[in-house]
Amino acid sequence: MVVELISVGTELLLGNIVNTNASYLAEKCALLGLSLYYQSVVGDNEERMAETMRTALGRSDVVIVSGGLGPTKDDLTKEVAASVLGMPLKEDKHTRKRIEEYFKNSQFKIITDNNWKQAQVPAGSIVIDNKNGTAPGLILEKDGKSMILLPGPPNELRPMFEETVFPYLNKLQPETICSAMVKICGLGESYVETQIADMIEKQKNPTIAPYAKTGEVHLRITAKAADEKEARKLIKPVVKELRNRFGNHIYSTDEKETLAENVLNLLKERQLTLTTAESCTGGMLAARLTDVPGASEVFKQGLVTYSNKAKRKLLDVKKMTLKDFGAVSEKTAKEMAKNGAFITGADVCISVTGIAGPGGGTEEKPVGLVYIACCLNNKLTVKEFHFKGNRAKVREYTVARALTLLRSCILEAEGKEEKA
Repeated sequence: MVVELISVGTELLLGNIVNTNASYLAEKCALLGLSLYYQSVVGDNEERMAETMRTALGRSDVVIVSGGLGPTKDDLTKEVAASVLGMPLKEDKHTRKRIEEYFKNSQFKIITDNNWKQAQVPAGSIVIDNKNGTAPGLILEKDGKSMILLPGPPNELRPMFEETVFPYLNKLQPETICSAMVKICGLGESYVETQIADMIEKQKNPTIAPYAKTGEVHLRITAKAADEKEARKLIKPVVKELRNRFGNHIYSTDEKETLAENVLNLLKERQLTLTTAESCTGGMLAARLTDVPGASEVFKQGLVTYSNKAKRKLLDVKKMTLKDFGAVSEKTAKEMAKNGAFITGADVCISVTGIAGPGGGTEEKPVGLVYIACCLNNKLTVKEFHFKGNRAKVREYTVARALTLLRSCILEAEGKEEKA
């Protein structure tokens, strides 16, 4: 089955808003086993929107349109779609009541007249309730084609897709589609792809699709079968073979589990406490960890020691170390980790120091040079990295590699070294 995406909004064309909906929807469509050949972005213009929709319907089975469902005059998606499909608008009493309730329970008590526009729906359409806003989603079916209209805000679109659209699309498929995600850290994308080249070359059902993430590689295994049980049965030996090949570099097969969450779970299971000591990342590592609910059970303290003075005062890094080796050095990273653990009474301390750029680099110490150290039960491990990219990329990769090193040290302490 062929699906096509249309993103509506002049702000998208002008680059005022990053189109995260398109990447999200594309990934979900791939998960469903749908063929996606075209994506379009169109501004808030009635004629161009109608032309884009007609073109999409002419070559695809399902068209998913995001944006343009709000109360303002330039929100034209629903009206244009209804016209293209010849489905007249009528008021949906359920939606009108839901809009009334939404305003009643919000800080905005007065409902302006333009909001009732959102209660108008194409006759015969399937209404998708919006639990996080006022504009409902809509599924329009005609002549064997489906057009799905979703609001633009991601916090509204995503729950509606997960709860209603995903199951709807899955039912349209002649076969059941199931997938599993294998998440790998500590290995590069090219290396991972090389190691599974034979599996990809021979694949038919299930299939393996690699996705490069910052400091990680994700492998999605997708199978088609008559039912979910049979599809899961096909996936199981593939996951087993990947475990054989990548060992403990696989940190999770849970779609939702993040690397930070995995690391915190390892710390909880082993009853270890953690402190972070950061320089170039400025607290990003601590933030990534504390994004995970329940981090307070093991996360003791986060120290951001950006200046040399802070490194000396808060982490007791020796003055001579900074003078002789510099703030960005293996020796400084080691002292930050060792002293951070001792000063805060933590079982583990992970430290980072580096040159994120764009300035500050030298021939001897170029931009992207980063040292990450881990002190676990008084055992020190330090790694040197040379990251490429802008300031944001260097910092993001540093956080990912710090989590990977921390995880590796925890496993190594138990004799479960990562091998690949």
